[in-house]
Amino acid sequence: MDNKFLIRTANENDVPAIFALIKELAEFEKLADQINTTENELRKTLFGEDRFVEILLAEFNGEIVGQALFFKNFSTFLGKPGIYLEDLYVKPEMRGKGIGKMLLDKIISIAKERNYGRVEWSVLDWNESAIDFYKKIGAKPLDDWTIFRLTSDKF
Repeated sequence: MDNKFLIRTANENDVPAIFALIKELAEFEKLADQINTTENELRKTLFGEDRFVEILLAEFNGEIVGQALFFKNFSTFLGKPGIYLEDLYVKPEMRGKGIGKMLLDKIISIAKERNYGRVEWSVLDWNESAIDFYKKIGAKPLDDWTIFRLTSDKF
C-alpha cells in the first residue's frame, strides 16, 4: 500500500472531521434526517469521562478520508468480548484504494491482540458493494437473525 496512507487512532481534535464523516455516511445511507447529535455531544460521548467508543481514522496525504467507529460487546456463547463495528466509511472518491480493508484489518488485529472472539457489524440490505466487499474478505451474513431496536423515546 502506498506510504501516503495512514491509519491512526482519533483524538479530540478530530471531532469536526468525525462529525463530517458521520453526516456523509448518513447521506449515503439515506438516513440524514436521523442525525440528532452535535459536535459538542460527540466530543463529550467519544472523548469524555464515560468513553466506550474507539475510532480509527484513515488519512491520505494528511487528509482524513475514512473512519471506523467501534466498541466492545460480549458473546455469552463464546464467553469472550468482541468488537461491534458501528460505522465503516470511506469517502466516495477514495473507495477502491484498499482503505476500507486497511481499517477493517486494523480492527481485526485489535480483536486478535485483545483475544476477542469475533467482530460483527450490520450492513443495509441494498448496499451491494459493501456486502460484496465483506463477503470477499470471508465475512458471512447472518440471515437467520433480525435486528431489533428500542429507542430512548420508548424507555
